[in-house]
Amino acid sequence: MEMNHVLVVEDDKEIREGVEIYLKSQGYEVFQAADGAEGLDVIEREDIHLAIVDIMMPVMDGISMVVKLREKYDFPVIFLSAKSEEVDKIMGLNMGADDYVTKPFTPMELLARVNSQLRRYRRFMERLEDKNENSRIHTIGGLEINEDNVEVTIDGETVKMTPIEYKILLLLVKSPGRVFSAEEIYERVWNERAVNTDTIMVHVRNIREKIELNPREPKYLKVVWGVGYKIEKQA
Repeated sequence: MEMNHVLVVEDDKEIREGVEIYLKSQGYEVFQAADGAEGLDVIEREDIHLAIVDIMMPVMDGISMVVKLREKYDFPVIFLSAKSEEVDKIMGLNMGADDYVTKPFTPMELLARVNSQLRRYRRFMERLEDKNENSRIHTIGGLEINEDNVEVTIDGETVKMTPIEYKILLLLVKSPGRVFSAEEIYERVWNERAVNTDTIMVHVRNIREKIELNPREPKYLKVVWGVGYKIEKQA
């Protein structure tokens, strides 16, 4: 699978066009957007394999854009950030970005990050295609969920789950790295409009007790404060 469609989302026209010129010289097809909203429009129209996204932009910032695109897409995202945006950079990585480059950067540095992320994504897609026949078995590090026998194991040991706990964990494990709000979890697990989501917090705590070695410092099931819950990607 050829992966050479790169989207550059940057409000500074000079940087945006400079990145496009360099990537095109290396054989990539490049699409441009001046803010997050424009970037999402391009993603809907084009077959994008990687996005380079500035954090601070008008209309829609980079973090908001990545949160939105992660609802549907898994391709790599590289953030462009200024040194003063350290906190935003960390938040962005937590919300689903894969890497970052600090401004000012050299074209060679950016190209190295692009090539690295695309190689990783290509391997991921190839593995995904290879295990289509086993697509009902989901593995994240030592955590495994088998949909055929409705079984959860941690490091080979079976873990007993209630039906609701199982459904919540399965939802999160199917999209590692993606943040789900309590409302979305409730609506997708209970199949009804979310009224009171306090119960989600209780179920998450119970799941952690069962799958985490140290529930106070979870390896798998993480809280993104003020936003929701996610299963952390594992190397």
